[in-house]
Amino acid sequence: MSAEKGPDREPKGLSEARVRKASSRDAATVGRLLYDFNREFETPTPTAEQFATRFEALIERDDVSVLLSESHAEALGFAFLTMRPTPYGDGPLVQLEELYVEPRCRNRGVGTTLLHAALAEASARDAVEMHINVDEDDVATRRFYERYGFVNLQPGGEFRMLCYLREL
Repeated sequence: MSAEKGPDREPKGLSEARVRKASSRDAATVGRLLYDFNREFETPTPTAEQFATRFEALIERDDVSVLLSESHAEALGFAFLTMRPTPYGDGPLVQLEELYVEPRCRNRGVGTTLLHAALAEASARDAVEMHINVDEDDVATRRFYERYGFVNLQPGGEFRMLCYLREL
């Protein structure tokens, strides 16, 4: 009999985790993961069901890629990428919109595997660069991305890049 599911239970076979492209059949799983992510960080959020409905359509788009990390068919995390044209190169600019790993799976290589898969996906699409927005006070996440070559300085510059937004 398998172990009971719960927030503190280690997923079976974490070392066997694999990343694959999500399909529309995975929309509910990805929707739940994004909902959990927002709840964990006390961010206002649509419901998991609303996210699932949106992901059903998003996953089918050519300018979107959703990558799902799993072990024995159990979701461990996901990465959500969007692509857009840019005049700065022949390929797209990729935005890593979200990268989330279940808390019980963190510090075990799942995030690194997802990030490497996201970079491979961007490379396969001949992307010119990848953008990621990170909260300034989220030092651990900033260090994670910096470890893999991401910077918040314009290449050749000495001033930090900032992201501004305005809700519409």
